[in-house]
Amino acid sequence: MRQVYLDYSATTPVKEEVLKEMLPYFTKKFGNPSSLYSIAQESKIAVEEARERVASLIGANPGEVFFTSSGTESDNWAVIETARLKKSRGNHIITTKIEHHALLHSCKYLETQGFDVTWLDVDRDGRVEPGDLEAAVTDKTVLISVMFANNEIGTIEPVREIAEIAKKHKITFHTDAVQALGNVPIDVHDLGVDMISVSSHKIYGPKGVGALYIRKGLTLPNLLHGGAQENRKRAGTENLTGIVGFGKAAQLAGLSLSEHIAKTASLRNYFIGEVTARIPDVHVNGGMEHRLPGNANITFEYVEGEALLLLLDMKGIAISTGSACSSASLTPSHVLTAIGVPMEKIHGSLRFTIGDFTTKDDIDYTVNELEKSVTKLRNISSVSKEKGW
Repeated sequence: MRQVYLDYSATTPVKEEVLKEMLPYFTKKFGNPSSLYSIAQESKIAVEEARERVASLIGANPGEVFFTSSGTESDNWAVIETARLKKSRGNHIITTKIEHHALLHSCKYLETQGFDVTWLDVDRDGRVEPGDLEAAVTDKTVLISVMFANNEIGTIEPVREIAEIAKKHKITFHTDAVQALGNVPIDVHDLGVDMISVSSHKIYGPKGVGALYIRKGLTLPNLLHGGAQENRKRAGTENLTGIVGFGKAAQLAGLSLSEHIAKTASLRNYFIGEVTARIPDVHVNGGMEHRLPGNANITFEYVEGEALLLLLDMKGIAISTGSACSSASLTPSHVLTAIGVPMEKIHGSLRFTIGDFTTKDDIDYTVNELEKSVTKLRNISSVSKEKGW
């Protein structure tokens, strides 16, 4: 059966060049980077080379990049430890209603620890209004955290404007850039952000490794305690193979960024055009102006999204009903809820995300199967209504 993968926002396959670079560090180059003998120092050099590559992709200095186990750990570290550090100054945090659960749950945890959180609304495109954010600032505000790009609808937030507001009020600003990395240009110093979370497996690197950019001069307590790894900022033996893979993936992403953006945006636009032309009663969720190039979140009216997903899966097409981190939950998407999508339409919404290995033939095959599957489900629904089921 033909296989078509259209869930690149959930994860990406490891590229062959990345795997090739990783393999020696499972066997011959397995030394612990913290040890002093030669094979260990070889590992240490590999870690630092990877750090330079990740730093280059986001316009940072290598000494500002700290490897973690995931984007989730990076989010937790940035938000929870900043709040704890600054609690004597204030207990107010500003974020949005559409953040990734790694950030949402961190802030909800902090609410149990005596912090007040302002949950900003977004417009129908999923964008934060900088003026609303600034109006929420108080003399107790110690942290602003707004994601760079949304994982469900692909909306790119006004990060530079938010950073300017944070700087004006001397507030630490963190952004989750897990979805943005490798999909849009990022320069942390040009943007003016204090911290950025990123992850390897979204850019064709291995799972189980991420990073947190911490601006030079910014103090951030450790989340993990133990050894002196990561310049004494993150204890625990480094995930050597994962870090090497992340570094190679970052290098490749930087070299092909313009080509990647052009290709995925073109295929995404073609896909949306075909779907809207051939299938009635469909709606694209989120605006098209400020959007990740490969993201298409679409509501198919009068069908159940999970049923449609399963029919497509039977045809070898992999997509998502929302973010991978919440796919096991029956709770309606908090992102679609926040942009005003009615409940019945949320349940008919699917996310399609396009990547480097997607072809036009993949898109044509998917649209054909979508058209047939939507028609089938709508016919079943119509028959059920007529018979009073």
